[in-house]
Amino acid sequence: MDNLDLTVLKTLRDWRVAGHRALLATVVRTWGSSPRPVGSIMAMRADGAVVGSVSGGCIEDDLINRYTLAYRGEASADSNTASQAHNANQATDAANTANTANAAEAPVHAIPSGAPQRVSYGVSADEAHRFGLPCGGTLELLLEFDPEAQQLVDLVGNLDQGLLVCRRLDLLSGQASCALSAAPAALTLDATALVNTFGPGYRMLIIGAGQLSEYLATMALFSGFSVTVCDPRDEYRGAWQVPAAKVVSTMPDDEVKAFAPDSRSCVVALTHDPKLDDLALLEALDTPAFYVGAIGSRRNHASRTQRMIEHFEQTEAGLQRLRGPIGIYIGSKTPPEIAVSVMAEILAVKNNVTLPRDMAVGLAKERLETPHNDPGMACGVGDVA
Repeated sequence: MDNLDLTVLKTLRDWRVAGHRALLATVVRTWGSSPRPVGSIMAMRADGAVVGSVSGGCIEDDLINRYTLAYRGEASADSNTASQAHNANQATDAANTANTANAAEAPVHAIPSGAPQRVSYGVSADEAHRFGLPCGGTLELLLEFDPEAQQLVDLVGNLDQGLLVCRRLDLLSGQASCALSAAPAALTLDATALVNTFGPGYRMLIIGAGQLSEYLATMALFSGFSVTVCDPRDEYRGAWQVPAAKVVSTMPDDEVKAFAPDSRSCVVALTHDPKLDDLALLEALDTPAFYVGAIGSRRNHASRTQRMIEHFEQTEAGLQRLRGPIGIYIGSKTPPEIAVSVMAEILAVKNNVTLPRDMAVGLAKERLETPHNDPGMACGVGDVA
């Protein structure tokens, strides 16, 4: 399963290669609360087919109504009302005056083409309510008409190879150009250009093909990660039931090398078997992976750390990136709930969200520990989440 941006770009590529007219909408600015962040993209074909999103749905409906009619050369009966949601901030922002679509000046029945256009939604309370925006929310879109098919082919090809691509859209001509980039960057917009960086999808390598791995793989897939599951044990691989995840039988440390984790990768060890987990984790710690962690109780994690120090010449400082017990504390006991806990922590790290200390599993268990609790549960499940 591709990440959302890649799904949008691949679909748009296919539409344009097939000769369909289409537009690409990008969220370029937001004020207050907004359903989708800056940089979110959506593609719309001339017949109203849509992939991706820029809001909770109402703005997409308005764009479909306006531009499918425009592609057919018809005028919308609701065009006067719809136009009120567009371009509301031109008077207060001089940068918005260039290449901005004003529905009162550009008839809605004109076939969309030429230079990109800016449109804004949710300026007034009534409009925010109509378009399903949170109270006070406003967002500005940039609409790009009929992106060049071959450039989309090249862009998606680079992304499929795991490359980071910076795409620059000239706001005067509507022409776009792409160049490889060394580092991710936030979207930028000025009076002449929109610059957006697209990266390869996020990846997850799971060590172990047990039941917990199936739940975690499923959640990672619908969160936009591509998932590889590594387990040399035939009996576990034979029972695997998540076909969208790639399953390999190599030794985990060798698979980490082959996987070549980058800054959009995470490695999660779920076997409870030091022979499978330890070497793989050590290999992963030598990579830019944004998350490296292993299942287990506090006692298991302490034992793992001690083994790595005693037998693999590691240091406590060098093991600071190794997460364990993994997950956030939500009181979970079952495999699906534990997977939710682990996936929540991975997403928080991915999104640069600092979780409160009392949500860490180890600290939460220490606080809640009573004489009836065993702080070193043998399987570690109760100490995960």
